[in-house]
Amino acid sequence: FLNPELIEMPNNTHFYENIMTLSLPRIFTSIVYLIVFFSFSACAQNDEFTNISNEELEKLLDQGVTLVDIRLPEEWNQTGIIKGSHTITLFDRNGRVAEDFLPKFSAIAPIDKPVALICRTGNRTRAASEMLVKQLGYKDVYNVTKGITDWVRNGKPVARL
Repeated sequence: FLNPELIEMPNNTHFYENIMTLSLPRIFTSIVYLIVFFSFSACAQNDEFTNISNEELEKLLDQGVTLVDIRLPEEWNQTGIIKGSHTITLFDRNGRVAEDFLPKFSAIAPIDKPVALICRTGNRTRAASEMLVKQLGYKDVYNVTKGITDWVRNGKPVARL
């Protein structure tokens, strides 16, 4: 192995001294940045929704968690809905938020109670979950990631409207 005392740098300082004087401030700064980053990451996790599978949804339903199906009426008619779910369209056919969504939603899903959201495949509910948490202050929101299509594919029961 090389002895750091014997290696000279171009400015006639020893390698070891150069590394220690140049790297310690950089290492310290990097550690501070990492601590700050992970602190903010940990805080952000408290402001996030929870992605769940259909199996996890079944457990939540057994516990009485409110389920809201945010699809369009024609989608409910096409596949049916999970028994006990509330049907409130979030996005209209043009992708705009339905004007009556928030009053209907807040009437059945209080801000301090857990709520699960389901759509066809989980894309709309991901956006809805983020909106509920970040913009409206909901704390306990579940996004069913594979939606009603996976529910039906796995032979789970649906109710027809």
